[in-house]
Amino acid sequence: MMAFIAANLAPIMFASLVVFLLFGYPVAFGLAACGIFYALVGIEVGALPPSLFQALPLRIFYIMGNDTLLAIPFFTFMGLILERSGMAEDLLETIGQIFGPVRGGLAYAVIFVGAMLAATTGVVAASVISMGLISLPIMLRYGYDRRVASGVIAASGTLAQIIPPSLVLIVLADQLGKSVGDMYKGAFIPGFTLTAFYAGYVLILTLWKPQWAPALPPEARSIREPDGSSGLKSLVVLLAISVAASIALAKFLPEGPFDEMLVESMFFGVLVAFVLAVVNKLLKLNLLSHVAERVTFVLIPPLALIFLVLGTIFLGIATPTEGGAMGASGALIMALIRKRLTWSLLKQGMDTTAKLSCFVLFILLGSTTFNLVFQGVDGSRWVEHLLIGLPGGQLGFLIVVNLLVFVLAFFLDFFELAFIVVPLVGPVADKLGIDLIWFGVLLGVNMQTSFMHPPFGFALFYLRSVAAMDPYNDRVTGKTIDPVTTGQIYWGAVPFVIIQVLMVGLIIAFPGLVSGGLVKEKEINLDKFRIEVPQQPKQENTGPNLNGFKTAPGASDAPATAPAGATPGSAPAPSGAPPATEDKPRDPMQSILDAVKKDAEQKK
Repeated sequence: MMAFIAANLAPIMFASLVVFLLFGYPVAFGLAACGIFYALVGIEVGALPPSLFQALPLRIFYIMGNDTLLAIPFFTFMGLILERSGMAEDLLETIGQIFGPVRGGLAYAVIFVGAMLAATTGVVAASVISMGLISLPIMLRYGYDRRVASGVIAASGTLAQIIPPSLVLIVLADQLGKSVGDMYKGAFIPGFTLTAFYAGYVLILTLWKPQWAPALPPEARSIREPDGSSGLKSLVVLLAISVAASIALAKFLPEGPFDEMLVESMFFGVLVAFVLAVVNKLLKLNLLSHVAERVTFVLIPPLALIFLVLGTIFLGIATPTEGGAMGASGALIMALIRKRLTWSLLKQGMDTTAKLSCFVLFILLGSTTFNLVFQGVDGSRWVEHLLIGLPGGQLGFLIVVNLLVFVLAFFLDFFELAFIVVPLVGPVADKLGIDLIWFGVLLGVNMQTSFMHPPFGFALFYLRSVAAMDPYNDRVTGKTIDPVTTGQIYWGAVPFVIIQVLMVGLIIAFPGLVSGGLVKEKEINLDKFRIEVPQQPKQENTGPNLNGFKTAPGASDAPATAPAGATPGSAPAPSGAPPATEDKPRDPMQSILDAVKKDAEQKK
């Protein structure tokens, strides 16, 4: 029995961990307890040395000294301050008025604002709760289907998981041993592609069932000009000027990485629009409509914060940790300018940030304890043999891993998946030749379904906590509004889970969706590589030569007899080398170049 346990300790550990999690025991303590218990069992059966526990303090100190993880409290604090300072409310109200005349306009506004909040906050709970409190009553007021309204709000809030600066991307980069900046660049295109898919679903829905997502009635469109017009023409002109300025700058910029060019040109276009709006307001030129001014002054601050955080990271000016610190400072400045920075706001933000950061840290400590023991009993080799032996090679491995993550997402949230599953499958993916940045983004999109899975999706719980559970009287129309049931929230989430699964398939089928945002490494053509060794001029030597004897002035150090074709003072040709001639002297670095080229060909 002891021999069986010693030989199969890795699968027994993994099965025991699953049982711990199914019983609902706290994940952080379940991981640590499972690791310590089986470490003692392994020592008892002779599978582990007692000195294994000496490595545990070193791992814990490494986690506490990891600068990358500092980005988590910074981005969390930034998102909470922005959410509580009313930025989301202003964005939803303004964008809702712009899209209001269009069928499904409020749904488009929620998706757009969800992407904006994702790029500024990176916190799913803050996005879902704020949009649920603000948008859901308005959508129900004007006749939106409850499944559509709840599904759009929950799905748009989960964009904060894949659009940088996402917290899960920071954790994935840390677990895979890759750069957070590269992970952000890789997730940039998939994140906004997923946003476009959400908008496409709403478009198809409005064409198929227009009564499920009606346009706002004229009396609900509050932002109008004194003459009663909408003022959208002025906004379109300002947008065209901004886009033209961005394109003009992009043409004059020197050729470089696409993401850097995109960030610089977009920032310039936004800056031009903001300057024009400020000049128009200060000089009272009345060239812009009220809606154009309002959109500019509501959208520019969060866009500036996005550049401050992501722009500096993409341009290589700041690390993700430094970008998070600048974002937190920028959020405080924005709240101060809006005159909403209070002691109560600071206290709430710091309290929630501390709780979430401790939550992440304790799970990481527990997973480190479990992984230390799991690696000690050759668990990584067991997982490797289990996954590498799958039929289909890389594709078979990707299908099985994504199915595993999708199923586990019913019961675990993304932090738990990142700390439990990723350390096990990451090394296997690396051995199979899969790019870990691409693999991390793929898992990030898959883990996003953990927020939307009925019945355990956290985004659904967040929305359930703010959605009305009893009939209530609407404060604008005075009508009685029926509540939103839990079943309606669950059914509303199903189409968006399907969209997320389709996005996983697209990333596997078209890897360029991720790699297109990364900087391509320049290949070095070794055939054009040349090394020149400067020839030392022949000088008279009166000092000791290499043999320790003095030579007379003018005497040569060449041997008395030299090979044919050799020059005085030259080194003899190595054995097997072609003889040097006066027309073609032998290059002394040729052997080095040959070795480098041979090594490069072997790596290919």
